[in-house]
Amino acid sequence: MDAINYDSELRRAGAHSTRGWRRLTFLAQRYMLGTVGLFIMVMFVWVALSADIICRFDPLSVDSAHRLAAPDARHWLGTDSFGRDVWSRIVHGARISLAVGIGSTALGSSIGVMIGLASGYLSGWVDLVFQRITDILQALPLLVLALVMTAALGPSLPNVILAIAIPLIPTVARVIRANTLALRELPFVEAAKSIGMSETRIALRHVLPNTLAPLIVLATAQLGSTILTEASLSFLGLGIPEPYPSWGRMLSESAAEYVRVAPWLVIFPGVAISLAVFGTNLFGDALRDILDPRQRG
Repeated sequence: MDAINYDSELRRAGAHSTRGWRRLTFLAQRYMLGTVGLFIMVMFVWVALSADIICRFDPLSVDSAHRLAAPDARHWLGTDSFGRDVWSRIVHGARISLAVGIGSTALGSSIGVMIGLASGYLSGWVDLVFQRITDILQALPLLVLALVMTAALGPSLPNVILAIAIPLIPTVARVIRANTLALRELPFVEAAKSIGMSETRIALRHVLPNTLAPLIVLATAQLGSTILTEASLSFLGLGIPEPYPSWGRMLSESAAEYVRVAPWLVIFPGVAISLAVFGTNLFGDALRDILDPRQRG
């Protein structure tokens, strides 16, 4: 009897695995562009984690004898004006871009969720105060507010993450507030109140999980904009300080002076930024279609 039950459990697990694989295959075929975006994102994550393995040179080591060397078998993407290997700097720069993108998106989304949930569920004077704060933050564009914050805090990795996270708060807060206002009127919330459940428990246990789908889509879409904002700050000299490799700073150092004599210094960092933003946008659009039934064809 035990052997029969064990065999049936194996068959059931195999059937579940087959159905899951078929579903993933169907989604990959239906959302081809989203699959491409996911592949690009996974590729950048793998490159960032494997930077010490796939790089032959230290991104900070200076080699004056090979400065401005064109791409060849030794330096795959050439070298910059200090003789530093461009491939190594781009690969290690992926760590900076992903750290800033993921860190600022997670921080801004977390604060925005708390503000939006409290504003939408409690309403009243709490909603009034939080909405006026978000109105003030939304008065300036993302890049302008990030510039102000970075100039005030100083150029460093934690300060850049904080400076980019703060402008993301209003957008997340408004999305969560709108969903919370709709959810608080549904029957399951009234049922939870009728059995004496506290307001905090209702908000955190029943309302918040139902706002995660739009939050995931929004966070994925914002990831690309945070990477682009970090590159813009570094290009303007207010992002990640030297000597740490940053895609935006690589463009800032070479765009004006070496664009004609060494175009690879501009092309390859620009391609890296474009691919990262392109991949996150594609995956974010596909994720929106998958999680929102109204967007499905």
